[in-house]
Amino acid sequence: MIYFDNAATGGFKVHAAVSAAESVIKFLSANPGRSGHRLSTTGAKIVAECREVLGNGFSADPARVIFTKNCTEALNIAVFGLPIKGKVVTTTSEHNSVLRPLYALKKHGKIDLEILPTENVVNTLKETDLSGVSAIITTAVSNVTGAILPVGEIGEIAKKNGIFYVVDGAQGGGHIPLSVKEQNISCLALAGHKGLGGIMGSGALILNDGVNISPFAFGGTGTDTFNEDMPEDFPERLEAGTLNLPAIASLLEGARHAFRNLSNFAGTLSAYTTRLINGLREISRVTVYSEPNPAGIVSFKIDGIDSAAAADILNDEYDIAVRGGFHCAPLMHKALGTEKEGLVRASLSVHNSSGEIDYFIKAIKRISG
Repeated sequence: MIYFDNAATGGFKVHAAVSAAESVIKFLSANPGRSGHRLSTTGAKIVAECREVLGNGFSADPARVIFTKNCTEALNIAVFGLPIKGKVVTTTSEHNSVLRPLYALKKHGKIDLEILPTENVVNTLKETDLSGVSAIITTAVSNVTGAILPVGEIGEIAKKNGIFYVVDGAQGGGHIPLSVKEQNISCLALAGHKGLGGIMGSGALILNDGVNISPFAFGGTGTDTFNEDMPEDFPERLEAGTLNLPAIASLLEGARHAFRNLSNFAGTLSAYTTRLINGLREISRVTVYSEPNPAGIVSFKIDGIDSAAAADILNDEYDIAVRGGFHCAPLMHKALGTEKEGLVRASLSVHNSSGEIDYFIKAIKRISG
C-alpha cells in the first residue's frame, strides 16, 4: 500500500527506532528509575538520554521534558495545569485536542474564549486588547493545510504582555525548527510518533524555565515517597506511574534521526508537496487548499465527490492510504467552507517517492473524470 497518511502517524520508522523498542521489550522489561538493579538503571539512562535529545533539539532544559503518551495528553496537561483564567485566545487552525479542553474550561465558567482567524493573526493580536488574557494557544502547523503559523512572532507578543504561550507541535515537531527559549514558548506539546519518528505511545510536553504546572495525574514517582502531594521538582511532578520505556527508546532514536536531517527532510517534503500540488491543480474538478510546505500536507476536494468516499475509492481501488473527512479541526473547515464534504488529505513522508506521487495524481484524474 502507498501510505499518504503520515500526519495521522508516521508510516515508516527507521530501523534504529524499531530496533530500540524491540530490544527494550525483549531484554529490558524493567521499570526505569524505580529500582537500583542494573536493568532499572539502564532504563533510566535511556529516559534521561531521550530528555537530553529533546531538550537540545527544542532548546529547553532536559529536566523540563515531560513524557506523555501523545500530543493530546500533553496539551491537556498544559491547558488544565497552567494557572490560566480570564480570557484565552486561540485560532481557527486548531485541532480538537486544543479546542475541546478549552471548551470544557469555558463550559465550567473558568475562562472566556476568543477565537481569531489564522490569517494575519500577528496583526490581529497587535490590534487586540490583550489585558485580561492569560494564555494564547496555537498550533505550529495546520494539520489540514500544512500552513505554518508565525510561532516566534506570537511568542514575542505573549512575552511582552506577560501571557502564557502554549504551542501544539503535533505537525511541527521534526518538520520545522521550534525553540522553546528563542520563540518564547511556555509549553510545547509534541507527538513522538509523527515527524519525530518514534512509535505510537510516545509524546512530550516541554516547559520553558519558570513555568509551573499543577499535576494532571497523581501517583508513584519513585521519589519523595512520603509527600502526600506530587513532588515539586520536574519532571517527576508531572510523570505519575510507569513510563512507556519501549516508546521512549524508539523516540530517542527517531528524534536523533529527525534532528540530524531536519533541513534535508524539509527540503524533500517541500519539493514533494510542490510536485503533488502542481499535478492536482491541473485537474479541472480538483480544488487544492494547501501550498508547498515542509510538513508534507496537501488537502484538496474533488467536485461532486465526498471526501470520505474519495478516500474509500483510493483505498479500495488504488491501494492508497489517505484521510478524508474533517481531520478533527472543525473551525478550519468552517473557515475554508468545507464543513459539509470535508477534504481529502494526503500527508507525505520523506520515505515516499516521486513515482508514488505521480501514481496518486493519475488516480485522482481517473476518479475525478
